[in-house]
Amino acid sequence: MNDERPVIVAIDHDDYHAKHIGITQDGLQFFLTTPFEPGKCEYIALFRFDRQGNLVDSDIEALGPRGSFSKEEARKKYDSKLESLGDVIYQRIEVKPFSVTFNNIDIGLIAREPEDEDDVWAVELLPGNYMAFFEPWDSGDYDT
Repeated sequence: MNDERPVIVAIDHDDYHAKHIGITQDGLQFFLTTPFEPGKCEYIALFRFDRQGNLVDSDIEALGPRGSFSKEEARKKYDSKLESLGDVIYQRIEVKPFSVTFNNIDIGLIAREPEDEDDVWAVELLPGNYMAFFEPWDSGDYDT
């Protein structure tokens, strides 16, 4: 088992789950995403990080269960969070694993300890586990 707990996770910009990541004009790193609790609640989450990858703040909004909210209204809320960042550069970010408790659940890039000696550390975007990162930490993301 590898004892190396992840310190920094690199997320490469892409056109799918990491479409809205990058740097703001004032040098903050950001990640706008849509976590979800399967069958329970969907969210819009904007996370901002300093240059060292520390979480500076989070702006999370619960939408409710899928089908209970207007996709058009959800898109407007998402776009509003994106516009609140001002001019941005979409690019790779390097951030530390983190967790924010919202709506009685943990939301964030959460480190998962190896379960047995052949396993490795992982960092998962939760809830929803729709992005996961494995060693080496700078290799980008792997959809799960």
